[in-house]
Amino acid sequence: MTVYVDTMTARFGRMIMCHMLADTEAELHAMADRIGVARRWHQGDHYDICLAKKALAIKAGAIEITQREAVMIRRQLRAAKTMRLPLQFAFATGDLDALPDDGRRYWPVKPSA
Repeated sequence: MTVYVDTMTARFGRMIMCHMLADTEAELHAMADRIGVARRWHQGDHYDICLAKKALAIKAGAIEITQREAVMIRRQLRAAKTMRLPLQFAFATGDLDALPDDGRRYWPVKPSA
């Protein structure tokens, strides 16, 4: 399961929020269920979660990434969804020619250490 949490911090009332995203929607929802995040916080391709839930997600195996990396992953996921080709499959098989030739760059994002 590859789930990511970003370093973005935005206020929502008294809470500080960040984003949680994953390679697949099933993985995203599974992690949300695991850390106790309600489905109503689902924002289409990510969840907005508070920092306490972020800590739980990291403890459960989520990878912390920068905001820039989150943007790249979201672009990759949108491209893969448009093509109906799982992104992991494209990179795992080396079939990068299957990625759209629309002038944008698509490459595996390496999470910051």
